Amino acid sequence: MRDGILIGEGVVLDARPASFVTRGLALFLDMLTLFVALFALLFATSGSLELVDPDFAPAIGIALAALVMVVIPTTVETLSRGRSLGKLALGIRVVRDDGGPVRFRHAFLRALVGIGEIWLTLGSVALVASLTNDKGKRLGDMAAGTYAIRVRGGRPTLAPLVMPPYLAAWASHADMRRLPDGLALAARQFLARANKLHPASRARLGQELAGQVERYVAPGPPPGTHPETFLLAVLAERRDRDWATAQRAQALAGEQAELLHRLPYSIPDPTR
Repeated sequence: MRDGILIGEGVVLDARPASFVTRGLALFLDMLTLFVALFALLFATSGSLELVDPDFAPAIGIALAALVMVVIPTTVETLSRGRSLGKLALGIRVVRDDGGPVRFRHAFLRALVGIGEIWLTLGSVALVASLTNDKGKRLGDMAAGTYAIRVRGGRPTLAPLVMPPYLAAWASHADMRRLPDGLALAARQFLARANKLHPASRARLGQELAGQVERYVAPGPPPGTHPETFLLAVLAERRDRDWATAQRAQALAGEQAELLHRLPYSIPDPTR
């Protein structure tokens, strides 16, 4: 899939999994960064630790280990949407199996399983798992439903979505709110590279995607609608609805912000 998947952050994701070497180097950089952070933390708190009762030393050690192995990786991957320092340097990103960004749950599971397969076994379990999985997944990825994917920076090159005029009336009244993001991304990518596909493959993929999308759209398109035209109409209408929803949310947030700045009842506002 050379055209990639366009995401909202202005980057293009290469649908092929990142290579084992790239993942390994990214992991090495991440672990090196965590070790540096750990030593810096120990150095900064060395004076305070001398005053602590020795009986609390095991508890402090466990807390520091949890901070380095779980808390920091989970926080970084959640806030960066799957791009830690090592992954950023190597040009890869962790995404869900459907292509969407990782959330706290996915990052936490990856870090939690990583205690055993990376830290306690020095990465040997992760190495074996990655080499035997077709997407290079380690056990943490299998548990969280994620995998690493290459990122190509650049401006979006996908052609804009244009609503077919004769389907505009149908699309405006169709129910398509439950359409999954991953399926919408797959349809968008197919439309972007349809002209480069073999005619037979293009027709087959178009029929398959249209059949999957039609399960989430009611009522169905007018009889005789071409699969690609149907997909184009659904994606264009979905984009317009998302935009309208975002505009309404922004307007509501503005109204609420204005209410928060108003003075309580019966108190005159000298600025008015």
